[in-house]
Amino acid sequence: MPVRLVLADDEPLLRRGLKTLLEADGRVVVVGEAADGAALLDVVRRTHPDVALVDVQMPGMDGLAALKALLAWSSPPALAVLTTFDLDDYVATALELGAQGFLLKDAEPEALVRAVLDLAAGGAVLDPRITARLLPKLRTRKLRETQHLDGLSARERQVLSLLASGRSNQAIATSLGLSEATVKSYVSTVLTKLGVENRVQAALVAHQVRDAW
Repeated sequence: MPVRLVLADDEPLLRRGLKTLLEADGRVVVVGEAADGAALLDVVRRTHPDVALVDVQMPGMDGLAALKALLAWSSPPALAVLTTFDLDDYVATALELGAQGFLLKDAEPEALVRAVLDLAAGGAVLDPRITARLLPKLRTRKLRETQHLDGLSARERQVLSLLASGRSNQAIATSLGLSEATVKSYVSTVLTKLGVENRVQAALVAHQVRDAW
């Protein structure tokens, strides 16, 4: 079954272009579109998508308010931010709210499809072109110096490294020869030790300290 996707952006031409690119692959189907946050909540409620890609700047209820509302639901879709190079503060806030990643609007079609598939599988999506730009902002906010890294075991560091590359729990399990339940346990432990709330924040921590490993 193709991944069910909702697109939220106030530019109709952008939505149309993204829909065409994503559906051409055959593994993704766009089941709804929204031009503002209120419409996004409505279309997600009606269509039950696997993934939603959300622009943070929209009229009325913006993307950040919509993300916060969706993340309070019992079973929200996987949520990622659609962004441009000049919206670092918005993206940082979205990630701290619990978004599973961020994508630049000009990403290559293959990268967009892979990102949607990874999000549906539970992975984290971080566009490398702006990850480095975000780290200083997050470092001074919720993601501070990661003194807890020394408390990670060798296996936990392996899990963190694979998580930081955007792998889902299933993909990590396959790579390390573990069960998916065991990987879920490792991920939970890593999040606790790092003092972060979700796998995207953990991935950003990993990128922040990778040179020191």
